Amino acid sequence: MRDAILTLTGLDAFYGDFQALYGVDLTVSEGEVLAIIGANGAGKTTLLRSISGLIGNKPEQVRFRGKAIGAERPDVIAQMGLAMVPEGRQLFPSLSVEENLMIGGRVNRKGPWNLRKVYDLFPILEECKAQASTSLSGGQQQMVAIGRALMSNPELIMLDEISLGLAPVIIRDIYKALPGIVGGGMSAVIVEQDITKALAVSSRVYCLQEGRVSLEGKSDAVSREDIARAYFGVE
Repeated sequence: MRDAILTLTGLDAFYGDFQALYGVDLTVSEGEVLAIIGANGAGKTTLLRSISGLIGNKPEQVRFRGKAIGAERPDVIAQMGLAMVPEGRQLFPSLSVEENLMIGGRVNRKGPWNLRKVYDLFPILEECKAQASTSLSGGQQQMVAIGRALMSNPELIMLDEISLGLAPVIIRDIYKALPGIVGGGMSAVIVEQDITKALAVSSRVYCLQEGRVSLEGKSDAVSREDIARAYFGVE
């Protein structure tokens, strides 16, 4: 059994008075690809925002390599080795492709990822490195967002809805790059609407339903019936 790199214990999350997560327990092991599935509004993005520090929590509810980080600032968490590729990409529109990538490198963590390696992973980005990032196609922008996160040399990368709104051929290309991303032992958490894709690339899967964990298991062992019950809360 590999050691846990991330542990959530009784994680609650709020937007003002609205509670979005209820007592979530979750672990991610060293080098593991974990999938998070669930319907819209289930709490998937809130979960990632809580882990990355964009939503404050009690310190002990989120632990990264054993350290309580639930109340840390996002920049501190990034420096520790945790990066997120947000839903909608959120690139800097006034910056070029290469400048957006370099923003990730400002974390100044040592590791294998640099501009050369990102361009080797996504060759199209080198061809358009001087272009404004938002002039690219949706799929190319997603590659920039992933590359920006990799430039911080994280130990754990979280990818939120990376296939949302993209053409199937682009989704295929992005997922084809995933082994090259995690092959060095990096852990990954993938939030994905495409259940088939999520199960195919992960070793374990969690399903959220109305802010609670409704299913947890090995991706190759859960049945479609299990997922339907967990997804929709039906018996």
